Amino acid sequence: LSVCSKLCYAIGGAPNQVAGSAASFFLQIYLLDIAHITPFHASLVLFIGKASGAVTDPVAGFFISKSRWTKIGRLMPWVLACTPFTIVSYFFMWYLPPFVSGRVAWYLTFYCLFQALTTLFQVPYSALTMFLSTDQRDRDSATAYRMTMEVLGTLIGASLQGQIVASAHISPHCTVNPSENTTDSWHDTPTIPDPSDSLSHQAKVYMIAAGVIAGVYLLGTVVLFLGVKERDDPYALNSDRAIPFCKGLALTMKHGPYVKLTASFLLISTAVQLEQGNFVLFCTHAAGLRNHFQYLVVTILVSAVVSVPFWQKFLQRFGKKCAACGISWMIPFAVMLVTIPNLILAYFVAFVSGLSIAASLLLPWSMLPDVVDNFRLQNPHGKGHETIFYSSYVFFTKMSAGIGLGISAAGLEFTGYKPGICRQSDDVILTLKLLIGAVPAILILLGLFILLFYPITEESRKETKLALEELR
Repeated sequence: LSVCSKLCYAIGGAPNQVAGSAASFFLQIYLLDIAHITPFHASLVLFIGKASGAVTDPVAGFFISKSRWTKIGRLMPWVLACTPFTIVSYFFMWYLPPFVSGRVAWYLTFYCLFQALTTLFQVPYSALTMFLSTDQRDRDSATAYRMTMEVLGTLIGASLQGQIVASAHISPHCTVNPSENTTDSWHDTPTIPDPSDSLSHQAKVYMIAAGVIAGVYLLGTVVLFLGVKERDDPYALNSDRAIPFCKGLALTMKHGPYVKLTASFLLISTAVQLEQGNFVLFCTHAAGLRNHFQYLVVTILVSAVVSVPFWQKFLQRFGKKCAACGISWMIPFAVMLVTIPNLILAYFVAFVSGLSIAASLLLPWSMLPDVVDNFRLQNPHGKGHETIFYSSYVFFTKMSAGIGLGISAAGLEFTGYKPGICRQSDDVILTLKLLIGAVPAILILLGLFILLFYPITEESRKETKLALEELR
């Protein structure tokens, strides 16, 4: 693969991460403090939206596996077809409608649409890795390019959104005299827009950010289409037949390496989603860093971007399972931030968290092609199973993230979160600390424990590669 092809492939995945990053970091606080939706309704929007995207994954995998080869490939038509609809649904997801009573239904509809459409984009795009080259090193290199660009896209999305909408969450009243703003002053010091005013400053800046990110979406898809050529496996046997979707799904669920990999990163990705979804709320209400949250988010993501090449070199030299230890680095520092909320410590924690997040993003997508090759070796006369692996993996990670975010928002409702006040109750602050520190730490440790039993090592990867070459 040429560098240009790998770069264009990587750029194609960045817009999904730009939009997803903006939603991960800011959608919850937008629903609570700008749209004036209760935490319970916000938890419904987040959970049902993620669940709708998760349910779309196996459906997308089914229809994509049935697709016929066209002049531009089998996967590329899906990417191109869903992009304009994704852009529209993303923009309206951040629009503050003039009516009040139907806002929950509005955001639920467009968030569900956005999640479903991004799935129709992500499943064929991620499965495209298997159709760039049959060589493991080429695919690993393309995955490293892709993850570097996707983490950069996450950085762009969070920093763009953070810089544009920062003024919507900064209240001079809270900054100047925070001691007087307790939970009893909710009606005296609102920092949210009037629900009837859909053209407030807060609403406008969120719409501007949505328009900018929608433009990035269009640009990335054009680069992917012009710079990447999808190739079918030139070594496939003439007798190969496509595996039926239901049979393929049953086989993947029985494939040991896939089950262990999915279970491990299901827990780890949920922990990362909890960190992302509650980080801005934690900085604003629990750590006294409401004027620094956008810079802390940028610090996390810059650290993640610059560390992806390091992790790629690390896993090439020491192995992929060994590189997974880097995911645990964020645990002690996150606990320190929760117990000692200090500005300098917060930036250090943000930097270390970025290193761990980069490892958690790179590793599963680097290990999944190895699992597919292992499955292919055990089922040599089947084809078309690649999208089944990728779609079901994304299904499980999205579903777990939806459950985690839904429970976290419901926890804020239960402990009495009130939008628009400068200081939340002690119960809310304690809940935010648990969602940033203890809960992600437990999930990451459980995920890494399961990964210990993942059977594919560097030696078995080489054996699989040689066996596939001999079979071809």
